[in-house]
Amino acid sequence: MFGNDRNKLRQYYIDVWDKAQNNQPLEPLEKIIADVISQHPEYQPVLSDKDTAMGKEYLPESGKSNPFMHMGMHIAIHEQLSANRPEGIREIYQKIATRCGDAHEAEHKMTECLAEMMWQAQRSGTAPDENSYLKLLKKLV
Repeated sequence: MFGNDRNKLRQYYIDVWDKAQNNQPLEPLEKIIADVISQHPEYQPVLSDKDTAMGKEYLPESGKSNPFMHMGMHIAIHEQLSANRPEGIREIYQKIATRCGDAHEAEHKMTECLAEMMWQAQRSGTAPDENSYLKLLKKLV
């Protein structure tokens, strides 16, 4: 959606959160983003402080997770479930959610599998492997 422009992406999150806080109408994608943000109160102060949101570096060695990446992973899961792509992910998600007893916790577990698949693709210089992703997800059931 924003390519590699980190600042545009972060600004979009900030704008969506501001619209949601002010009860302004939201587009479908904005609704998903606002829902994800509302499920993460620990990230809301970052989005309310534009200078912090735009300038902060989230390096692995800092020990802090990148809120934009974390929320982006949730959004990716929502999109996958909406399209049922890879095929069968909805059914797997339902089983994971039942096992966890909480839909949000199920998404957290799924994001770990998504991150692993993406890391493997990046490491090998190949396209993400949906079959290996589904195998990882099935291990959560």
